[in-house]
Amino acid sequence: MGFTDFFRKKSSSNVAKDRLKMVLVSDRANCSPEIMEQIKNDLIYVLSKYVEIDLEGLDIKIEQMQSENDHGMVPALFANIPIKDMKQVEK
Repeated sequence: MGFTDFFRKKSSSNVAKDRLKMVLVSDRANCSPEIMEQIKNDLIYVLSKYVEIDLEGLDIKIEQMQSENDHGMVPALFANIPIKDMKQVEK
């Protein structure tokens, strides 16, 4: 599955699930769903230059974590991005 598969038609239930995930993630990160969607799209775009990504298994979320420097809770981005194959990089 390539980068263009990201834009393929999804079922309404999958679209609803994706939207709900983005709303929950954006709520935790205290940013808009549009910003979270752009972050996801940017990650996919950049990584797709080098690897073939399994978009069905893609999971990106933001969770609140305790800061290492005792600055309280801070948002942290977690990305589980299954890689199907490495692409040949032109030199």
